[in-house]
Amino acid sequence: MRGRVRVAPRVGIVLGSGLGRLADAVEDAVVVPYGDVPHFPVSTVQGHSGQLVVGMLEGAPVAVMRGRVHYYEGYDLRQVTFPIRVLRRLGAEVLILTNAAGGVHEGYQPGELMVLRDHINLMGLAGLNPLIGPEDPELGVRFLDMADAYDAELRDRALRVGAELGLTVHEGVYAVVAGPSFETGAEVSFLRLAGADAVGMSTVPEVIVARHERMRVLAISVITNVAAALPADGGAGHADVVSVAERAAPGLEAIIRGVIRGLTDGTVGTL
Repeated sequence: MRGRVRVAPRVGIVLGSGLGRLADAVEDAVVVPYGDVPHFPVSTVQGHSGQLVVGMLEGAPVAVMRGRVHYYEGYDLRQVTFPIRVLRRLGAEVLILTNAAGGVHEGYQPGELMVLRDHINLMGLAGLNPLIGPEDPELGVRFLDMADAYDAELRDRALRVGAELGLTVHEGVYAVVAGPSFETGAEVSFLRLAGADAVGMSTVPEVIVARHERMRVLAISVITNVAAALPADGGAGHADVVSVAERAAPGLEAIIRGVIRGLTDGTVGTL
């Protein structure tokens, strides 16, 4: 990868379902299909193009993943998170993650955004964690502290940019499930009682590995549906999720650009 790209990225960005358009704004871009990178898992889901785009955005060198892979595609969590290891070794110190999520909080509506303050790792509690396996001290510690996993300065910047743009941006807790089936009504009730505001099938394993790699992390969900819609409402479908995410993408992109400007001007740390 170092032999193919022109800059060493300092910010890594992962674009979720229907959110890949930001990659088109990267200047002086080098586009590398995932299949060209040894051991890089290849996306198989609609809305995930499967390209790594490296160049400049808002004055910062970035590496943008246009799409990700998921556990439910048949990859193990080490494969799912391998791209984060690659981004770190290319030079990324900050990781911005996006995803499409179902709204668990009763006040959330499709098209709104949520900055992740914390998460509930149901996959991890059930025994699925990307750090399981042989210990490698060169990568990080064995027993990783996940308190304050989401950078407070980056969260605050994202919320302030969203407010300046007139967008509805919440701050809340994201619960991760394995998927690919959507949640039942009883499961959504359980998640709500547990304190979750949104639910999805990605992001948390990547956050764990990013923190293992000592990266600063910001994650933002697009609320694409109300979780466990009543059967009379037609329920949720992936095409609907992608459609809502695409409509919400311009606002999300503007927030990401604002956060990167904060990184380049020193408002939220330096690159």
